Parts: sequence; C-alpha cells; structure tokens
Amino acid sequence: MADPARARRLAVRIREVVASTLERQIKDPRLGMVTITDARVTPDLTEATLYYTVYGDDVARADSALALESAKGILRSTVGRQTGIKVTPTLTFIHDRLPDDARYLEELLAVARENDARVAEARATAVPAGDPDPYRVPRDPDADEDADEADLDAFAADRRGSGGDETGSRR
Repeated sequence: MADPARARRLAVRIREVVASTLERQIKDPRLGMVTITDARVTPDLTEATLYYTVYGDDVARADSALALESAKGILRSTVGRQTGIKVTPTLTFIHDRLPDDARYLEELLAVARENDARVAEARATAVPAGDPDPYRVPRDPDADEDADEADLDAFAADRRGSGGDETGSRR
C-alpha cells in the first residue's frame, strides 16, 4: 500500500501525461475534443481511472470512447516511461457526467427563475379578495358595541313583528 499523498501525486502526473499525449501523439480521427478532468489511482498503484469529457454530441462521445480504448496501450506505455514507477497502472477511461449534470441543473434553475418571475409579476398586480388591509386597521371597541346593540335591537324588533313568541318558536 502506498501513501495516499503519493497516490494523489501519481494521479495528477498520470492526468498530465495522458492529456499531453492525447494532444500531441494520438492522431486518431475519431478522437474529438477530449478533456481529461480527473484521475484516481488505487492505493496499491496498480489501476488508474481517468475521467474525461468530450465536446460535442453523443456520436462524438461514442467515437472518442472508442478512440481512447484503442489508444490505451500507447497511453499506458507513455505513462510508464514518464512516471518511472516500478509497475505501470492499467488505465480505465470513464466519461465524466458532471458537466452534463451541471448543465441540466442550470437549465432547471433557469426554468425555476422564469416561474418565480411570473409569480412575482402576478403578485405585483394582484388585488386582495376582501378588504385590502383587514388586519392592520385598529379595532374601535366603541363601534363594535354600537354595532352589537343595533343588531340586538333589529333582532328584537323582527321577533316582535313576526308574531312569534319571545322564545323564538313558531307554529
């Protein structure tokens, strides 16, 4: 088992070597605009996983994956020569989905911002259904008592005029 710091340094070095080799030596026409985004090495330094992105559509991504697989031997021998370690790690290439996922999340956030702007616009021109400000007007207790007395007087007059008895039962 190697020191974790050594594994990280080796991963950085492998990433640099593979990126420069792809740029200068590999002349495969299937290889698109490939960027090596990250490299990770196992603690025993025998396997290296390289993450890459491809500028383009799904066809360019598939073609670049085939080109990387066919150039794996050349890349591994170049890594072995330039790193000078005893056992050259095997290389595994994995498409990095992080930029695609980030782009998708940005699109979702843009849709959410548009919806928020529409709601804010509707809110700016909205009018309350009832009183415009029902809770902020201080209550006047005298007016409430006067209203209650008027309601009682109207109720009593209505009861007397309808011919019913005082208990409120009708025949």
